[in-house]
Amino acid sequence: MEQRWNTGSYDADMAFVSRFGQSLIELLAPQAGEHILDWGCGTGDLSLKIAASGAVVTGIDASPEMIETARRKAPALSFVLADGQRYTAEAPADAVFSNAALHWLQDADGAAASIAASLRPGGRLVAEFGADGNIASVVAGLPRAFAAAGCSPLLNLPWYFPTVGKYATLLERHGLYVELALVFDRPTPLEGGEEGFRRWMNVFADGILSVLRTEERETVLQYLQTELQPLLFHDGVWTMDYRRIRVVARKRK
Repeated sequence: MEQRWNTGSYDADMAFVSRFGQSLIELLAPQAGEHILDWGCGTGDLSLKIAASGAVVTGIDASPEMIETARRKAPALSFVLADGQRYTAEAPADAVFSNAALHWLQDADGAAASIAASLRPGGRLVAEFGADGNIASVVAGLPRAFAAAGCSPLLNLPWYFPTVGKYATLLERHGLYVELALVFDRPTPLEGGEEGFRRWMNVFADGILSVLRTEERETVLQYLQTELQPLLFHDGVWTMDYRRIRVVARKRK
């Protein structure tokens, strides 16, 4: 299963990802001269906002499409094509920032070890990503949808949605002292009106759906849309049942 990213669709239909990340930058409170790693930088919008503080920003992402787009948007910044489950920065950073990315790194142990290895002693991690229960409606509906399409053996979910306690314990095992860890519901309206759910699925679940033939993919999408419309579609807007973890941790000195 390979998650592919259409960065044009991502920026147009999923602008909420960067918009909701603004308050996380405020929590990061970047300072001029600090070296900050944007872990899972996507198309670079938040990297640019962090850099506006005067911080030196390096964005990393495993998607060639995302990195290519980020480099076009922000040629003055550094962007590295890298797997955040195995990457170690050449020079230890003052902070690692990550918005809506860590739930894509199923090797959470490897990601935590990589983050810890990339921070200087006393350096901080500020992150937000999907918690246990995030998009619960989709996670529960996908097995039924794949069964309806006769494709149950092909279903492979790509996300890591931990409880806040499990994730805090993981960080502390890697020498990151947790200062803040909270979980909260964040219902998220989608762009696109009635087509909003399909657009969301075609971006965020492309890896899941890419193993299907065209007619099988359509069956899955139609099944989910019909099942979830009474729950998630109101007044012409799809609102996804997001649930997030927000965490601040420091590397022990």
